[in-house]
Amino acid sequence: MHQAVISGTGVYTPEHVITNAELVTAFNAYVTRFNSENAQAIEAGTVEAKAPSSEEFILKASGIEQRYVLEKTGILDPDRMYPHYRQRSDDEPGLMAEIALKACETALAMAGRTGAEIDLVICAASNMERPYPAVAVEIQKLLGAGGFGFDMNVACSSATFGIQAAADMIRTGSVRRALVVNPEITSGHLEWRDRDCHFIFGDVATATLIERRDENSQGFLIRSTRCATEFSNNIRNNNGFLRRTRPDGLADRRDMQFMQEGRKVFKEVMPLVAQHVHDHLDEAGIEPSALRRLWLHQANKTMNDFLGKKVLGRAPEPGEQPNILQDYANTSSAGSIIAFAKHSDDIQPGELGLICSFGAGYSVGSVVVEKL
Repeated sequence: MHQAVISGTGVYTPEHVITNAELVTAFNAYVTRFNSENAQAIEAGTVEAKAPSSEEFILKASGIEQRYVLEKTGILDPDRMYPHYRQRSDDEPGLMAEIALKACETALAMAGRTGAEIDLVICAASNMERPYPAVAVEIQKLLGAGGFGFDMNVACSSATFGIQAAADMIRTGSVRRALVVNPEITSGHLEWRDRDCHFIFGDVATATLIERRDENSQGFLIRSTRCATEFSNNIRNNNGFLRRTRPDGLADRRDMQFMQEGRKVFKEVMPLVAQHVHDHLDEAGIEPSALRRLWLHQANKTMNDFLGKKVLGRAPEPGEQPNILQDYANTSSAGSIIAFAKHSDDIQPGELGLICSFGAGYSVGSVVVEKL
């Protein structure tokens, strides 16, 4: 049985930034126009008036200060409120594959590898821009990689589930090197006109290179992995391939984008994740006090503070549980990998850390790593 090592990571950050101030200005302009156009219906009680947003509300609710996006003009247009991308021909790389490639190149360079040395690509993300051909196979072609690739969707837990799948295949000898890639264009499935969530997401792509230890003894040994799911409708998106077959299926309906029952999610997911992590550590024979760092899913600062305290049995000290959501917002499956990539250089040989992500499904995945 082989051991699996994380030998490289890559983060592609889009050039465009939307600050909370910019977002609030655009959203409130949309709200003002909506309420004006629907004034009579609002007065009659048949339409609910929309409430304005504020920078203070966003920061208090999430800890998010800004987000990166691939395109901002359409999002900030009160007459549109979603991104605008040009139509690409089938002969051009898809948008997800394009940004994934950039993250992969960084991860490969970190480990001193080339795309031709990869024999598995897993594209693990919360949404795919098409059903087929698999985005992972397109990334495989762009890299010049051999072997095979496949797509995986476990929402915000996709990265950790992908790492477990890749590590398992490396351990059994079916592959030697794998790239788990998370191209998250979350701006495309966010409802920017909904005050409760219009600030949540940002775009990014991350990549994690995993190899056999006897091929590369640098980086982080994957000591243990654990994944779990439990069905819930509290985070849902109904936009699927059967949409056109249903009455009003192509209408601009709210359930065609990201939806969540935020309070229910917090109440149900936090105990689920905390118990999952404790069970994982127990199975691995690791005390929580042995963890040097927690790289958590970057959805909400309050969630992370709560979870860090539950896992460690105390409030995390500065640096023990780094957050990047203030700059990147919620980047779905990529968040914990961004935190790991940007806050792992100071980990010393023999020290342990935990990568953990959780979200829709419900789903939760955790990876215990040891610095080599």
